[in-house]
Amino acid sequence: MSTEARLTATAVGLVATLALTACTQNATKDSDTGLAGTALPTVGDSAKMIAQNLMKFDTLDFDVFSNQKWDRLKESHAQDIIVSWPDGHDTHGIDKHIEDLKAMFVALPDLKITEHPIKIANGHWTSVTGRMVGTFSQPMPLGNGKFVQPTGKKLDMTMATIGHWTDAGVMDHEWLFWDNQTYMKQLGLNP
Repeated sequence: MSTEARLTATAVGLVATLALTACTQNATKDSDTGLAGTALPTVGDSAKMIAQNLMKFDTLDFDVFSNQKWDRLKESHAQDIIVSWPDGHDTHGIDKHIEDLKAMFVALPDLKITEHPIKIANGHWTSVTGRMVGTFSQPMPLGNGKFVQPTGKKLDMTMATIGHWTDAGVMDHEWLFWDNQTYMKQLGLNP
């Protein structure tokens, strides 16, 4: 585990501990109103769920996506997931999402997410920024049998993902964000 991953795991644990401590103190203060028995488990479970979702997201990007382990996508994505892409279109279902993800690797077979510098979560929501890197080393299909020849240029850009998680621990909606103009420019396709 990298130093950054250990620091992130420590930070997530610290936030969960602080939230649990604050709720314990509030539950003790509210014990005469009957809230003590219900407030602590709810917040404790929420902190645990948030930490699990963020760790699951790390696994999704650093292992499943970066190593193209598409059979494991179901660990973080619902079968009927809606995915909103940077160009504004939505796709429906995990099979379509896998198809679209596979297409990203055709021209950049070494594409991967290398870090998550920012991770924010609240309840059933996560928001994570990532560093997406790769090399335009293979022909890029345009459709109708046409291709753009590889430029050998490197991609190194920031992306972000917002996810809505179900109680079952999978996302039912995922929003992907990156700057398509920067993407094209870095690959040498847009002056």
